Amino acid sequence: QVQLVESGGGLVQAGGSLKLSCAASGRTFSNRAMGWFRQAPGKEREFVAAMSWSGKNTAYADSVKGRFTISRDNAESTVYLQMNSLKPEDTAVYYCAATKILYYSSGYCYRSGKDYDYWGRGTQVTVSS
Repeated sequence: QVQLVESGGGLVQAGGSLKLSCAASGRTFSNRAMGWFRQAPGKEREFVAAMSWSGKNTAYADSVKGRFTISRDNAESTVYLQMNSLKPEDTAVYYCAATKILYYSSGYCYRSGKDYDYWGRGTQVTVSS
């Protein structure tokens, strides 16, 4: 079992930046692939970014590539999402997710929500025009 708690969301003007944090507790952190997803009202949950458990590989949705950066600090058991050049269409609840402990495929980034077993409760990001 692992618990995930997101923080750092809020209201920001278009073009601004926010940095989301996801603190993990309960079990080993370093051997889990991590991901960020988001869901806007009336929309399906969509993939945003992911990082392999090795920390060496990342993946991004086309809509955020070049603007968002995912990173992790294993010493602090925390994954981050740095969001720059925010747009109104980025407005959504952002969720942090973790896979089960992995012993292979250390470089793989998971883009589907079905690949994740643990989820945070989400943090609201609102981007105003």
